[in-house]
Amino acid sequence: MSVTAASPACLPVPSRRPEASLWRALLGLALLLSAAACASPSNKPGEFQAWLAGLRREALAQQIAPATLDEALGGVSPLPRVIELDRQQPEFKLSFAQYLERVVPERRVALGKQKLEADRKLLETIGTTYGVQPRFLVALWGIETDFGRLTGGFRVIDALATLAYDGRRSAFFRTELLDALHILDEGHTTPERMTGSWAGAMGQVQFMPSSFRRFAVDENGDGHRDIWNTEADALASAANYLARSGWHGDQTWGREVRLPPGFDPALVGRDTVKPLSQWQALGVRRANGADLPTRDLPASIIEPGGPDGPAYAVYDNFRTLLKWNRSDFFATAVGILADRLASR
Repeated sequence: MSVTAASPACLPVPSRRPEASLWRALLGLALLLSAAACASPSNKPGEFQAWLAGLRREALAQQIAPATLDEALGGVSPLPRVIELDRQQPEFKLSFAQYLERVVPERRVALGKQKLEADRKLLETIGTTYGVQPRFLVALWGIETDFGRLTGGFRVIDALATLAYDGRRSAFFRTELLDALHILDEGHTTPERMTGSWAGAMGQVQFMPSSFRRFAVDENGDGHRDIWNTEADALASAANYLARSGWHGDQTWGREVRLPPGFDPALVGRDTVKPLSQWQALGVRRANGADLPTRDLPASIIEPGGPDGPAYAVYDNFRTLLKWNRSDFFATAVGILADRLASR
């Protein structure tokens, strides 16, 4: 998504005169502070309160109770840290190999196997209900929040109000904020317990409020869809998301493959889909050199790390994982972790 262009007043004006290094440093600092101020929404209390009053009127029109709004919005103010994180650009881009090292470390594989065994009865029940293999649920859980350990420490209402008030993606986050208020109004959690990432992703499976309203379920039957503190609700909600997004419970995600010498690079990418039998005829083989599976699933060949990295034949379930997170790195990592959890 594009960043809103800075106004002319926010742009630095270069000097044509020679300056001492100290003066240049001071000027540079001043320009950085000016740019930061211009990039952030107005912190004038009156302006934010007027905006908040408009939001409250919209929420009331959506039948959200006044008491819910009093509790959720009382004392809310823009969070500078959220704007800083929203504007922040990574200093470098991880390679695919570096990404896998970070999100599929040996520690996570070992802990995932423990979780798979400890929660086997619950996972098998959820898997049967929704048609999603338990290993994929545990893999998603592990990559999203390290099995519920790293769920984010921001109050979701405050974070979303900050981003909705900000001018960069205000419409999207205003909708998410209203969805979050509906969740509170339905009694699933409280404003203090509704915590998540700086961008509003919540709980052990990092649902945005709109995803919560569409997919979260009350697996343990206590009347609350609690993806923050109830593992059963969190895992069943993830399964429901996948099932309703097109998951095939009788298929895997894909597999690493070996491409033949002279393989046409134009065939690499998700836009090219062929049955496995056709990829077999073109010389594609499993990573160990064996033939591809005889089940003629539609597949694409991808190279997340580029032509010098591993290649994968990916199936429909891979595309479903992309609905969760539109990143080939992410979807491939989930598949790899799920496979490693199933291995002995």
